[in-house]
Amino acid sequence: MGKKIRIGIVGYGNLGRGVEAAIMQNADMELVGVFSRRDPASLRLLQSSVPVRALDSVGEYQDDIDVLVLCGGSKNDLPEQGPALAAMFNTVDSFDTHAKIPEYFQAVNQAAEAGGNTALISVGWDPGLFSLNRLFGEAILPQGQTYTFWGKGLSQGHSDAIRRVAGVKGAVQYTIPVPEAVDRVRRGELPALSTRDKHTRDCYVVLEPGVDRETVKHAIITMPDYFDDYDTSVSFITEEQLKRDHAAMPHGGFVIRSGTTAKGTAQVIEYSLKLDSNPEFTSSVLVAYARAAFRLNQQGIAGAKSVYDVAPGLLSPKTAAELREQLL
Repeated sequence: MGKKIRIGIVGYGNLGRGVEAAIMQNADMELVGVFSRRDPASLRLLQSSVPVRALDSVGEYQDDIDVLVLCGGSKNDLPEQGPALAAMFNTVDSFDTHAKIPEYFQAVNQAAEAGGNTALISVGWDPGLFSLNRLFGEAILPQGQTYTFWGKGLSQGHSDAIRRVAGVKGAVQYTIPVPEAVDRVRRGELPALSTRDKHTRDCYVVLEPGVDRETVKHAIITMPDYFDDYDTSVSFITEEQLKRDHAAMPHGGFVIRSGTTAKGTAQVIEYSLKLDSNPEFTSSVLVAYARAAFRLNQQGIAGAKSVYDVAPGLLSPKTAAELREQLL
């Protein structure tokens, strides 16, 4: 094996820890540094030999890092960090505010092109793997409808958004498919379903002392891009309940394309995921795409790209010949 791909991690929360663990499963990669806004001395990595540095110093390490994996939140971190870091490094991120992906792409693309870097945005399982399966379904069955259902599972992005509401000490949010809607789609009924028809959102919130419940609840259920289009329940719990009952991070879901081929024959394509750990799985997707970002940049391809622009073979450590022989 040749020289290993040198990976840096920005942010060491659940996603950052997952990326570190995923790199250890990939023999062609090595973690060369973690960058955090927290006190570096306060972080304990799985690999004690890997240095932890202040995020403000990341620009000093451009020659030491092949790809930076950005593990911040989509609401506040990535809109600022994505363009700033893509100007200096090849990057991969999991920006998941669907409604704002076009403007985020433009900002990152401008920065990455100017720096001659490759930036893969909105990588994960949705957006990401589910995005690819929506495309496959539409391309193969042009006459039909695509349906995406998430959950039941804990959403990292939505939980992070709640935690940023003033007065919230801790929170988790579960996305739950509406069973009747799923059954209708699987039967090939092609129902017209609104956002509200397909999912409900359950929030469990720990408040800071003295904070008004109704004020926090209103801020959550009216939050644009996250909760305002859904039937959302908000339950207030203790910190002990949060740690005891909501520490696991399961998730999953499915993409269904229901349609007909030329003779009116019914066809259904379904792709599903069942995840015991949302952040660990998302991290594993990010690491595979970090390999692709490195390879694309080696080919001289700069600017922002999405999963639609990345050939599947670039994700694998195997050569094109090995893929043809072993997997095709």
